[in-house]
This record gives sequence, structure tokens and C-alpha cells, in this order.
Amino acid sequence: MTQAAVLLEQGRIIDGTGAPAWVGDVLLQGDRIAALGPKLAIDLPGLQRIDCRYRVIAPGFIDVHTHDDNLVLQSPGMWPKLSQGITTVVTGNCGISLAPYQVQQPLPPLNLLGHDAFKYPAFEAYTAAVDQAQPAVNVASLIGHTTLRFACMADMDQPASAEELERMCALLAECMAQGATGLSSGLFYEPAFAAPMEEVVRLAQVVAQFDGVYATHLRSEMAAIIEALHEAGDTAHIAGVPLIISHHKCAGPANWGRTLQTLPLIEKLAERQSVAMDVYPYLAGSTVLREDLVDGVIDVLLSWSTPHPEMVGRLLADIAAEWGVDQQTACQRLQPGGACYFQMHEDDVKRVLAHPLSMIGSDGLPHDQHPHPRLWGAFPRVLGRYARDEQLFTLEQAVYKMTGLSARNFRLQQRGQLQPGWFADVVVFDPARVQDMASYASPLERSIGIEQVFVNGQLACEAGADGVLQRAGRMLTRQSK
Repeated sequence: MTQAAVLLEQGRIIDGTGAPAWVGDVLLQGDRIAALGPKLAIDLPGLQRIDCRYRVIAPGFIDVHTHDDNLVLQSPGMWPKLSQGITTVVTGNCGISLAPYQVQQPLPPLNLLGHDAFKYPAFEAYTAAVDQAQPAVNVASLIGHTTLRFACMADMDQPASAEELERMCALLAECMAQGATGLSSGLFYEPAFAAPMEEVVRLAQVVAQFDGVYATHLRSEMAAIIEALHEAGDTAHIAGVPLIISHHKCAGPANWGRTLQTLPLIEKLAERQSVAMDVYPYLAGSTVLREDLVDGVIDVLLSWSTPHPEMVGRLLADIAAEWGVDQQTACQRLQPGGACYFQMHEDDVKRVLAHPLSMIGSDGLPHDQHPHPRLWGAFPRVLGRYARDEQLFTLEQAVYKMTGLSARNFRLQQRGQLQPGWFADVVVFDPARVQDMASYASPLERSIGIEQVFVNGQLACEAGADGVLQRAGRMLTRQSK
């Protein structure tokens, strides 16, 4: 189908490089950005003109930290993300990816991706499923270390044997050859915690052969975070791969303020190797229910529970009081389940958000019954609260953290900037109104101020529309980028 050209007129252009904004026009033609200029004299048959005065024209946002592996298949409209201006998601984070693994009842933390989702023994099978679903956003996918362990190992409580590690390496090489973006690990989680650094180094070396990246949920984000950062840095450095630190935080009241230590260490690591990190703009994290995260000090909000779905959306302390037990016992009764843990301090969150190496990632969990509001609101929250209202950084810097920096770190070719000839992933938003509306009490609310979203040149989302207009996303394999 031939698409008419679209001229976005007289908007405030923020091009995704971090450069100052300027007022001008952007011409979209087919799936590409055809031209940019202060005032384009364009006269094409069927040209659609959109008045963008008082609006920002920016590259489509890239959500670098998602668990949308299954969402892009089950709900290809991707409304929670598209409605934020997100045009590309990076899946397979925290060591958890749908491929390459088949199982009927996944164990934690794999069940964060859904309970009946693991059907893809090879990455090319997952890629084919994404192509068939035709999601509304582009998809780039990491391969999870924990998924590889489940696929190749009998006992998760020990290091991989030499034979098991060879199988994991062969499987990862196959996935990389089929277009995966890189490797992720979740050493914090029990099924991967027993893996020594040497196991991950060996896998990361496979990724290096394919010019991929390594993203890691650190072994600890609490008391041992410094040691965990050194481990991550050494792993990537030895393997020769770029390091991406997932959702950097200092978790737990005893660790509040320690970004004053972690960020200089990350900067030091960046002097010898490629290092980046992602961050979400909230004080609570969210993952599976775990007794070791329930300390009786921080608030814990239940996001899902298989045995007690009627308790979802309530604080663990209130549930425990109602049952007449302590919070640890209540946590055990509610499992399997998930929760939001209010474990960060605002000063730490701001320091990471403002750091020049940080990108924005939602880390949303789309299969939770009562999800963390970051699933629906992370990107507008950065633009509205932190850039506009608190002036933590400029709007140009905020957009760069969502676009150009993200595309560069994940090696997404010809995306993340407004450049002639590059793919037409574009968002138009109102800088005066853009704001997240999702809250912990009401987490499924659509953000405001996102006016139009184009994915590969197709208008996918528009203010006032109740759903997706067109689904034009693509699987961004290494061959197709």
C-alpha cells in the first residue's frame, strides 16, 4: 500500500542528538524521514499537513528495558507503550527471554513474562511469531542468561558444567546468528545466582563475536552493590562487549544515598570500556514476591497473586494485619505473586536520571493484575515532572535519553534521531501538557500530551483516538536494523 506523504509543520524540532531545539518542518514519506528544514516548500499529491505549532517533534521513544516479549504477541497494539510515544521496545531483559525455551509452567522469574508463553525453542521461531503478530511498535530482543540455563541445565542451584555451558554457548550463538541484539543476565534472581562470573563471561564472549551488547540486572542492588558493579564491569571488559546496567538503583533504606559512590564507580568503569545504564522515574521497583525483599520497613504493594487475587492492589502490611500474621508469613501465603517495593530514595533516583550515561527504560510488567504505573507512564513522567516541572535537565536532554543515546547503545541502525533517510519513527507531543496519569492506585491510566505517534511512517496513535490506528512495527534483528 502506497502511503501519502505527511508534512509536520512548524514544530519545535528536538532531533534526538541533544542539540538545541529549532522550529521547522519534517517530511515523512513511505517509511522514511524525507526532509527537515525551517520551512519546506512541498507540494505532493495527497500530502497530509499537520500543524505542529506549540508542539515538539521528536524521534519516537525507545524503551530500552521492557518485559514485553509476550505482550507484543498477545496484545500487538501495544497500547501501554504506544500511548506514551514509544515506537521501539527492547525485550529479553533481566536474564529472561521467551526464546530459546519451551515449557508449560515457567518457574519464577520466567513467569514475569506470562504463564503460558514459553513456546519458542529457537530465536527464529520467536521472530516469526512477532512478524506474524505485526505489533504496533518495533521490537529488538536480548537473549536471557536465565532462559539459557533453564533450557540447558538440570540444576539451577549450581554453576553450569562444562558440557552444559557449551550447550548454552551453542544455543546463544544460534540466536545471535538469527538476529538477537545481545545477552542479558539477572544474577539477582535465584535460578541465576549460582552462576559464577566465568559462566557469564563465556557467554558474553559469544555475543562479542556478533557485535552484540550485554545488559545485566546486577547480582545485588543493596549492600553488595559495589562488588556487583565491579563484577559486571569485569565481565563485559574481559568479554569485550558493551555493558548496560539495568535499572540502576540503590535499594533499601540502608543503601539510600549510595549513588554518591556508585555513579563515580560507573564513570571510572566507562573510562576503560563502553558503559551505559537505564533507569525508571519512580521510587518503587517491581518484581516477583520474595521474602528477602520484605523487611517490615518499606511499603510493599501486591501486584498479583495466584492463591489470593482478591488481595491485589493492597499493601502487604494491611494484608498481614488482617490475617493476624507477620509480613513474611503473608508473603509466603500470597506466592506465587508479584509486588511493588518502595525501596528507593528520590535523591538517588534524580541523580541517576540526570547522569549523562543514563537512558530511560520503563521496566513495566504487563502481565501483572495491578501493575506498577511505570508500564503506562514512565516516559511522559520524565518529560513532564522531571524535565518541565523540576527542571532536572532540559527537554533536549530528556529526549536524548529516550532516543539517540538509546539507539546508539543498543546499536539500532537509522533510528533514534530525526535525520533525512532514517526510519520515520516520530512522536509529536505538547511540552506544556505532557504528563503521566498512571498511579499506584490506578495504574492503567493513559498519559496525556502525546499528540501523534508514527511508526515506520505510519500514523499509529493520535490524541483523541481510543486505540491503535495502524500496526507498522518491525522485528529489529541484527540483519534488519
